[in-house]
Amino acid sequence: MNTPALRELIQRALDHEATSGSLARQLDAQLDRLHPTIQLPSDDTRGALQRFVAAYVEQVPDVLDAANAVAREAGIEAQVKPVLKLAEQFFLSPPSIMEGHQGLDALLDEAYLAHRLVEEVNDRYIVHLGQPLIPLDTTVANVIAHQLIGEPFANQLDEAVHHAVEEMLDDSVFQQDSVQDYRARLSSPQTLAAWQSWPCLSRQLGVELGLPISA
Repeated sequence: MNTPALRELIQRALDHEATSGSLARQLDAQLDRLHPTIQLPSDDTRGALQRFVAAYVEQVPDVLDAANAVAREAGIEAQVKPVLKLAEQFFLSPPSIMEGHQGLDALLDEAYLAHRLVEEVNDRYIVHLGQPLIPLDTTVANVIAHQLIGEPFANQLDEAVHHAVEEMLDDSVFQQDSVQDYRARLSSPQTLAAWQSWPCLSRQLGVELGLPISA
């Protein structure tokens, strides 16, 4: 994994945003159009949304490194690593679907692809092993990012993720003896304690989903 290159690319985008403010202007324009289920701190809605996007993007290298390490421990690095490398390549060599997107705006799209790839892999782990590949819950964060990106483009990204995982990680991967051995270790107290130390990403950032309060 070439996550140091990802971190450098992300830092350049953050520096660019600090001077240009282009994504901040886009987010400002969306504040009044956000879905009512997205709950932001009333005293700093703009800042919370900007921090959410920055952290959502910045967390990608850590998530990919963690997923790769756990896949190695589970004995299926050869099967999982191509999926993670694809997520990495979304940053380093963006697909043509990203054309015209720049700076942190582009990295939000690419981070969404990467997080959704890991979410899809996690879903397959849960089905077969009863636990995710990595315990960081990005589901709510991905829903929020989906809305910030907007439809139909976010739906196109979802479709790309689905096809990639379908091709690279079929059910036979989880029948290997090494995976079944790993499954037995998942229920250990040490593993369960480690899982609890990874809170929901969106909750860390003060951005939540909730039912709108009716008048």
